[in-house]
Amino acid sequence: MNKSQKKEKFSLLKSLVALLLIAACLWAAQWQFHRGLDRHARNSIIETNSSLAPVALALVQSEPVKHEWKPVSVTGQFDISKQILLRNRYFEGVYGFELLTRFTSEDGKSFWVDCGWVKAGINALTAPTLPELPTGQISIVGRLRLDSSLPRGSFFALPADKSDGLISMANARSNSTSENFYIDLLEGSQSSLTPAVPAQLPELSDGPHMAYALQWVFFGGLVVYGRYLIRREVLSVKEL
Repeated sequence: MNKSQKKEKFSLLKSLVALLLIAACLWAAQWQFHRGLDRHARNSIIETNSSLAPVALALVQSEPVKHEWKPVSVTGQFDISKQILLRNRYFEGVYGFELLTRFTSEDGKSFWVDCGWVKAGINALTAPTLPELPTGQISIVGRLRLDSSLPRGSFFALPADKSDGLISMANARSNSTSENFYIDLLEGSQSSLTPAVPAQLPELSDGPHMAYALQWVFFGGLVVYGRYLIRREVLSVKEL
């Protein structure tokens, strides 16, 4: 193989690498584009469902995936002997906990209710002040929620891990089982049931995915332009 043939072979190799890089950039752009579409669709569902009037939980509890974020009403009673504080919850920059309480409906369904955020004690040895939940039969209104409903990760789409969901953690810590949904408490038949800081809706932002998609297209364009410049330089040298 002479010197000219070696150069031509090396040039083909560089072109192949460039094509692979372009294909990777286009794939990444398409991936980010579809992630943006999915997130926009999720936000639309949250915005639409959360603004609906409350319906009876019994009407939607058989298919919670289809009805997530909808306000639901249910009658039953709290089991204050089964309460869990989830650490590392913040409200307006203040450290606290999320209070989960077991609830059993009239039809015998047991599930967790997120009773809102509570401020931590003044130090690690001081227990937080918990709201006094009423005993006996009461009615509550809240948002129907699933264990893993929100996207994870800012760039890579991480798969949902059922072991670290709210329901899974609560059941593990209480050594019990429950329905595969929980409720964000909003209000109830007694004024004391309205949380001082209820569970918040997620930020309804479409995120940077569309910008990332354009960025990857731009990167692909840079590869094309770079390969063009290299090829032009080679041709200029040959002409000399």
